[in-house]
Amino acid sequence: MPAKPIVAATDGSEHSLQAVEWAAAEAVLHGAPLRIVSAAETLPRMSAGPSGEDVENVTDVLHDNRDRGLESAAARAAAAAPGLLVDTLVLRGAPADAVADSGSGALMLVVGSRGAGAFTALVFGSVSRYASSHAPCPVVVVRDAPPSAQQHVAVGVGDLDTCADALTFAFQEAALRKASLTVIHAWGGPPGGSSRAGEEAAKQLGGLLDSWRSNYPDVTVSQDVVHGHPARALVGLSARADLVVIGRHAAHAGRPGPGAVRHAVLNHAHGPVVTVPSA
Repeated sequence: MPAKPIVAATDGSEHSLQAVEWAAAEAVLHGAPLRIVSAAETLPRMSAGPSGEDVENVTDVLHDNRDRGLESAAARAAAAAPGLLVDTLVLRGAPADAVADSGSGALMLVVGSRGAGAFTALVFGSVSRYASSHAPCPVVVVRDAPPSAQQHVAVGVGDLDTCADALTFAFQEAALRKASLTVIHAWGGPPGGSSRAGEEAAKQLGGLLDSWRSNYPDVTVSQDVVHGHPARALVGLSARADLVVIGRHAAHAGRPGPGAVRHAVLNHAHGPVVTVPSA
């Protein structure tokens, strides 16, 4: 059976091309092929010129830019990872839906955090945010990828009953990278409340991690239990991590709660952030 591909979306911007380079390196690390995809906003056709001759319209320009972006992205991937199996795919339909759906059957979907500028930046930024909440596979938003491997992965854990997918992904990535893993968990309750609640949360988290520790004995694991909002801790760790992992749930997409943590980290992280869907 062919290996699942890593899918990278591009709009031709430098940020998206950097994300493609990151995806190419990940494809080599995972022994997977790379698929580069792009979608263009479809606009109404403009009228013909006064003499009736055919003229290039806005839609043609957008499609030409999309195609050139795919060519540039394929070239960047080939330069970053010689010998890597790379293919390109033009997506149809609304960009946000098309890019999110392109992750179906993929090992992960990789997007940049910003676009080319002006209107394109707005479109691609919104596409990245949508994909990170709705794609059926893990989605990596590449922000300021570190120049060299940090050998450290961080994962944010909210509800201990629904974090299995995020933890599994984080342990797998840490093992693959021969990296250490930090697990951040937030506990509720009033500020300044009893420290016993924090101690109990730490105990529950430690018990939960025991099975993953046994399955991944080569991964060095540390845990940190914080009160309230864990985004600040995760953003801080992102400056020295290869990857920050956050779980996501369909019921929370676009709503307060866990989604607020995800959006805060995506907006302020210093490195790649991956959102992992829960079954």
